[in-house]
Amino acid sequence: MSEADPGDRLIADELRAGLGEGRIGNEIVIVEEARSTNDLAWEAAERGASEGFVVFAERQTAGRGQYGRRWESAPYQGLWFSVLLRPAMSLRDSPQLTSLLADVVAATIREQTGCAASIQPPNDIYVEGRKVAGVLVEGRTARDGSYVAVAGIGINVNQTIEDFPEELRASAGSLAMATGRKIARVNLAIALLQRLAPRA
Repeated sequence: MSEADPGDRLIADELRAGLGEGRIGNEIVIVEEARSTNDLAWEAAERGASEGFVVFAERQTAGRGQYGRRWESAPYQGLWFSVLLRPAMSLRDSPQLTSLLADVVAATIREQTGCAASIQPPNDIYVEGRKVAGVLVEGRTARDGSYVAVAGIGINVNQTIEDFPEELRASAGSLAMATGRKIARVNLAIALLQRLAPRA
């Protein structure tokens, strides 16, 4: 397993400064460890957090994927985060939101790395035949009847093949594996949130 670099930490003030004014990322929280960032985003929603609240975890111990699958989240090696959204749509339209977010992730990866990222519907992003990212949208209807969503996004950024469990090594990949170079996580995070802002 490669040595995770705890010096490569995400810093909320640095992300906020890179984003400037905007709806997405108006509040950013970074935690060292969480079971799932989606859980933290739902807790924030219940406290009355505004749309655009973002929470990152440097490590997830029970990250969720589609169909109840577990998402592996190597510490300091990827981007594991959730965004609180209140889009003008109904709960039954949530698959549209999943598709939109997968488009945003794939486009950002292409722009920032030059990798030919493709989407395997509904929510997985692949590069060179390996899964590098995924999106999980969880939606609820609020008391006032409006739709509230938490969009969880996971991107494998700087892992080597040894960072993945043995059973995933044939199918999982990272942006560093595809490009042959380490990727600046903070720059990728800022680019992704900027691209998300006008779309979500």
